[in-house]
Amino acid sequence: MISALRGTVLSIAGGTAVIDVGGVGYAVAVTGRHALTLRTGSEAAVLTSLIVREDSLSLFGFPDQDSLDIFTLLIGVTGVGPKSALGVLAELTPGEVALAVAREDDAAFRKVTGIGPKTAKLIVLQLTGKIAARPVAAGASVTGAPAAAPHVRGNVERALVGLGWPERSATAAVDEVLETASPVEAGDVQALLRLALAVLGPAQNTGSTR
Repeated sequence: MISALRGTVLSIAGGTAVIDVGGVGYAVAVTGRHALTLRTGSEAAVLTSLIVREDSLSLFGFPDQDSLDIFTLLIGVTGVGPKSALGVLAELTPGEVALAVAREDDAAFRKVTGIGPKTAKLIVLQLTGKIAARPVAAGASVTGAPAAAPHVRGNVERALVGLGWPERSATAAVDEVLETASPVEAGDVQALLRLALAVLGPAQNTGSTR
């Protein structure tokens, strides 16, 4: 069983990252949001789920344990395969999945390509009671806004710098989004990165001094 990989990112394309571990390149399926945190030529560490089929071995990669846990639960739902499960995580953070299940909001899952109304209802039905409340990041600012765990904040800031934003801009953006982020978002790399990108804008801005 391949449970995790740490190595150099050789390439990222079409939802697949190739990671060199000891001279062997592993193709790992990732979400678009996860791909944004990876950088060709840099070292990456990903948690993985190995899916074994009669004619194939497929690796699916995740930035954190929450995402892997949600993926594992999703592929246990009738009618949800690994690609559809990864599709859910491409649309929703682990916290958003937990919230949708808690609210019995199957509409949140119907927007995922390949998941129809029946399967969306099954996700809610079969995951009810199985998803624990998402962990809250430790600490809070003096204004009551949640504080991101150091490794979460660091990963987000490095991802923004890797995308071309100056370090000062990355730090300022993370500070800004944490003012209004929920505890779940503050503890989720993908969610915090998405919020920071929304603050900075849709395009790279290597010349910004923001």
